[in-house]
Amino acid sequence: MSQKLTIANILQQLTDQNIQKVKLAVTDIDGVLRGKVISFDKFKSIITSGFGFCDVVFGWDSGDVAYDNSKVTGWHTGYPDKTAIIDIGTFRRIPWESDLPFFLADFDNGESNIAAVCPRTLLKRINKQAQDAGYISYCSQEFEWFNLEDNTAELYSGKFRDFKPMDNGMFGYSVLRASQKSAFFHDLFDLLVRFGIPIEGIHTETGPGVYEAAITYSTILEAADRAVLFKSGVKEIGYRHGILPTFIAKFSEHLPGNSGHVHQSLWSIDGKENLFYDKNSKTGISPLMESYIAGQLYCLPYILPMYAPTVNSFKRLVEGAWAPTTVTWAIDNRTTALRALPTGEKSTRLETRVVGSDANPYLAMAACLASGLYGVQHKMKLEIPATVGNGYADTQHGILPANLWEATQAMKNSALAKELFGEEFVAHFTGTREWEWRQFSKVVTDWELKRYLEII
Repeated sequence: MSQKLTIANILQQLTDQNIQKVKLAVTDIDGVLRGKVISFDKFKSIITSGFGFCDVVFGWDSGDVAYDNSKVTGWHTGYPDKTAIIDIGTFRRIPWESDLPFFLADFDNGESNIAAVCPRTLLKRINKQAQDAGYISYCSQEFEWFNLEDNTAELYSGKFRDFKPMDNGMFGYSVLRASQKSAFFHDLFDLLVRFGIPIEGIHTETGPGVYEAAITYSTILEAADRAVLFKSGVKEIGYRHGILPTFIAKFSEHLPGNSGHVHQSLWSIDGKENLFYDKNSKTGISPLMESYIAGQLYCLPYILPMYAPTVNSFKRLVEGAWAPTTVTWAIDNRTTALRALPTGEKSTRLETRVVGSDANPYLAMAACLASGLYGVQHKMKLEIPATVGNGYADTQHGILPANLWEATQAMKNSALAKELFGEEFVAHFTGTREWEWRQFSKVVTDWELKRYLEII
């Protein structure tokens, strides 16, 4: 959090407070935190050199089932430990765990091919490209999610059928609904702020038990750290209130999905000038921002799994449900893939609306920045005109891939994706998405049984 932190003053602070234990975490390919609590003595011995963490965190899926198609780790390698490096700049206290000290770590050590597939390390690499080009990337992410009654015992026994929303009714921006669970609502805001995740705003959204929160913007790596910790923090706070938050992209076919829109802008390296803003332009959009938008539109069909990483993700990307389906952009239009917001010198930014709440924030932001920089570096012209009206009907410049398999094949076979993120990352990531599709495809669903069992 603070750039003034040093190892010496962190150790002195924790020693003075008689700290006995510390929590550490890394982020897997799905954006799930994997970590452990260690003794303070152990922490002191690894804070400079790093610590061994089993590389299975990149060799299994979100349900801990080992991939059968991974080259970077697997039964063929024996799942060895790899060195995770603690980032002392991520130092936080967990207020709902008696201010337990917490740090994030990653595999940015050049030791092995694990560094090539570590999501946080990938974002750091893309961010360095931006800095080397003379830009500071600022980002923020906003999330929508459903809050359910925490009846997990019933869900597991009943095969996840009987979901009970935290409250009932369709009432977006409701003061009344927020007051019904006010202790939870205010704990989210207050505890997350204390956890180093400043919240710009939080409100109810359309659907029973749905909230939306916007995280205050920051430099891109900090923004991704905040986003990952926000999702985990919301769940942990929810458990303490008997609430089960879910960031699944599409919870119900009858309701809009959960978005994870990413807002972004490029600034001068001294942080004084928003390079997306041009006061002399009729729109307020600078030529650099136009190239950034052009790059994102050009790359979008080839990197979509980084924004929509699950089978369920694509059930959100449907017409008329507040999520995009076409390769489009416009100024302040919520039906397009990209929404430009030229709102002034300080706040002009781009909102990438394709991203779902289920996306790994490190990968989503890496995809946004890398594709935008591609447009800037190649001085791309924004030849796709801004959509006027309904973006769902504006199909002339392309329609997004329809499902995870189709999107994954486009990325797997894309020379562009490999140029942006490296062949090793693309091979591993698309392999994990193929695995995800295969796990889904072999399951006989309730829908199939209801539709075919008796009649066919």
